[in-house]
Amino acid sequence: MNWPTYRAFYMWLRNYNVFIRLFWSIAPGFVIEPVVLLVALGFGFGSFIGDINGQPYMEFIIPGVIASYAMTSATFECTYNVFFRMDYRKTYDSILATPMNVSDVVTGEVLWGATRSIITACIILLVAALFGIIHSPWALLAPIFAVLEGIMFASIGIFFASIVPSIYSFNYYFTLFIGPMTFFSGAFFPVSSFPEAVQVISNVVPLTPAVSLIRGAVSGDFSGVNVVISLLAVIGVSAAFYIATLFSMKRRVME
Repeated sequence: MNWPTYRAFYMWLRNYNVFIRLFWSIAPGFVIEPVVLLVALGFGFGSFIGDINGQPYMEFIIPGVIASYAMTSATFECTYNVFFRMDYRKTYDSILATPMNVSDVVTGEVLWGATRSIITACIILLVAALFGIIHSPWALLAPIFAVLEGIMFASIGIFFASIVPSIYSFNYYFTLFIGPMTFFSGAFFPVSSFPEAVQVISNVVPLTPAVSLIRGAVSGDFSGVNVVISLLAVIGVSAAFYIATLFSMKRRVME
């Protein structure tokens, strides 16, 4: 297996250029939607419930919205879009006719997924700051944690894209993995509020440590966060799926 080279940057650059060209068509999904969710849940649902862990509900869900949309930004980019480029447009066939190798393609896609995550995180963080509900300078760490989260979910997404037989198979990925994880990770409700059996699931899904890190950064309070364990979990899952993806994608494009 060939390891990635500097040419991975050109894969990232290719995706960046497409993103800029189609920005106004893409923007509603990662700009308007999370803001609407933040306002609807924070001001709407939040007005019916009290504080959670000593925080107003609006402040509690900001890290969850950042983490969940950082996840979905990287996930959509590295599932449907990767599969479309691979199987429908045959973009990878053209790219691999150049000196770039499969590892360059995978690495460029992962980095682009992480880029989408940090863009989304920064936008939501900016909106929250404009609402006057960001009180800690530690919140500046949230986009950095979002990058690590983006690398993780980009790697998982590309791995799944490299093994599914058709684009319709992503229904399983989103319905059985991404959807439930969004609600069971502590993004919108404390994990402690779930039954013990659900808490076990919550503590092992990959979004949970990302939510914990971003919540600690946004609130400026890491006392309830095991930073080392959470970082190791995110990095470990990222590394495992990234390496697995290098092999699975090479096998897929060679078929």
